[in-house]
Amino acid sequence: MPAPASLTDPWMLGPLRVPNRVLLAPLAGIGNWFVRLQAKRFGAGMAFSEMVSSHAIHYRNEKTCTELLRVDPRELAGGPVAVQLFGEDPQIMREAAAHVARLGVDAIDINMGCPVTKVCKTGAGAALLEDPSRAVAVARAARDGADREGRELPVTVKLRSGLRPGESSGFALSHRLVAEAGVAAIVFHPRSAAVHHKGVPDYALAGELVRTLPAPVILTGGMNDAASARAAFAQTGACALVLARGALGNPWLFEQLLGGRELEPCPEEVVGELRWTIARAVEHLGEERATRYLRKFYPWYVARLRLGSAAAKELAQSLQSAASLAFVSELLDGSTRHAADAAAAVA
Repeated sequence: MPAPASLTDPWMLGPLRVPNRVLLAPLAGIGNWFVRLQAKRFGAGMAFSEMVSSHAIHYRNEKTCTELLRVDPRELAGGPVAVQLFGEDPQIMREAAAHVARLGVDAIDINMGCPVTKVCKTGAGAALLEDPSRAVAVARAARDGADREGRELPVTVKLRSGLRPGESSGFALSHRLVAEAGVAAIVFHPRSAAVHHKGVPDYALAGELVRTLPAPVILTGGMNDAASARAAFAQTGACALVLARGALGNPWLFEQLLGGRELEPCPEEVVGELRWTIARAVEHLGEERATRYLRKFYPWYVARLRLGSAAAKELAQSLQSAASLAFVSELLDGSTRHAADAAAAVA
């Protein structure tokens, strides 16, 4: 595939036009509708849902169908939305893809890279790297099911370079998925499943996949700031980038890559964005559940407040133990004043 000129260029994912080349990754346990909406507000060209079990859809699990699969009109208005599914049974995957297609999303992604044991032991996720024929059958079934009012949605597959360091089974499987299952693109994480997020991604292998695969390659892994993302984009020639851990509590990364932003957010911006996140979590879950759910979000934002290590640690601990969102609001008011005083002292 020819190397794109710029991250801001639009591109085609099968029949789907994507407005730019910086996307939000499927973040397990995190990537709900308001996280995707946040990424869109800051410029993301497309956003993926957290991975959703095809079996849970098949059995109509209530939380899966009402929370994990919630798609908000506001995020759809902001650009394409993809739902990521995982599973090892082709027939169940076909049914799940059909169900998701009816939600009004724009694309479906199949997870064949998750290294978590409880996923792999079922034969799904990264375990499919060792069962390529089943992997092809699962992807083909998703394509068969991904039909919305006579229009077939593009299906992508996210996978790793291999199960263990030094393996390249994901490279070979990518070619089979395109040739035999007709997937529209490969989302490639050039690390083995065994190392999870540790170590340096093999961008040379990703570049070779870009050069040899007759379909777009979307790169993920290791891009935790704007500089590393730009370097990976240039080195591999990938069609697009998917931001994952680097975007946690940092939607400004999309602006830095797409809108020319150079400065890091000031404390007032960070607190304001965290307040927006809190409000959306309450909208999604209600205040009582949101109070607990948001505890995983606080460390990402506290890290960007430019507080001293002692103050940051104290604030993080207080937010984690806060019994109400009203108290969280008071803590955030105090953190903004503290950050302003610290900045004034430096000046």
